[in-house]
Amino acid sequence: MHDEPLLSVSNLTVDLLTAKSAVRPVDGVSYTVRQGECLAIVGESGSGKTVMNFAPLGLMPTGVTTSLSGSVRFGGRELIGLPEPDIRKLRGKSIGFIFQDPMSALNPVRRIGRQIAEMAELHLNMTPRAAEARALELVKLVGISDPAARLRQYPHELSGGLRQRIVIATALAGEPKLLIADEPTTALDVTVQAQILRLLKDLQRRLNMAMVLITHDMGVVAGAADNIVVMYAARAAERGPVDKVLVTPRHPYTRGLINAIPKREDPIGSLFRGLPGIPPTLGAPLKGCAFAPRCDFAVPACTASRPPLVPSADGSVFVACPVVNEGRAAA
Repeated sequence: MHDEPLLSVSNLTVDLLTAKSAVRPVDGVSYTVRQGECLAIVGESGSGKTVMNFAPLGLMPTGVTTSLSGSVRFGGRELIGLPEPDIRKLRGKSIGFIFQDPMSALNPVRRIGRQIAEMAELHLNMTPRAAEARALELVKLVGISDPAARLRQYPHELSGGLRQRIVIATALAGEPKLLIADEPTTALDVTVQAQILRLLKDLQRRLNMAMVLITHDMGVVAGAADNIVVMYAARAAERGPVDKVLVTPRHPYTRGLINAIPKREDPIGSLFRGLPGIPPTLGAPLKGCAFAPRCDFAVPACTASRPPLVPSADGSVFVACPVVNEGRAAA
């Protein structure tokens, strides 16, 4: 692995402005991803994990004005403030994307092979014939049987799992250094989810890509990621190596997410162990810890000011919790 991170995010804040409202879905978040590493960004819906990755690359919906501060550096190049034509050159070529819904990510009236080949033509300057050969290679790479026949089909002729594999092949067509996978298994059944996650991890290792895996499911993280950022209400609650965060979670929110995962030894009919309450509205300023109203261990210090991310004794895990960081860890 290289000494310098491929992706370095420092104190990133994102404000989204519309004609009727203003929200801050990302508030001072920092993390790094090195070549060949996989970072999982985990949190409930609305925690800011997708906006954090899409806003700096100009992928927000039409009609939403985006204001960014902080720093996002990719390959040593600052992305915030970069002109749109330069951002466009990075998307697809240096940075690939896997979107949540494979059906909406693919053009329904164009054959699969043409859609993959077009990416190779655009980003690798291949001739149409070379790009078609590249598309065939990629479909084989993602483990699709009878690849030549699949290239002649349309998206609606494929199952959800096959469509997601085609989206992965399309994302790899430009030979990206970084792959951003936004909830890549949401619409799939459990068996296919496991297949897609194994495929992504295998491709990441074989191609030595960096990967950001965005998910709300702590259960998909263990075998896929090297490091993890746990997001809550626009902020990072905990950050560190996956093996340490999942085995000994420190922040009460991280513990709640892990405890909510059904366990094999749970008796049939057991009650769901969900987190009580609901996340806060991001339109209002958050002074203290946003999780305090839902936390059984909250103390006055939690609502007095924003808790900073404080490193553990060995410096590997960072936690934003006054109770934990003052040595009064929740039991």
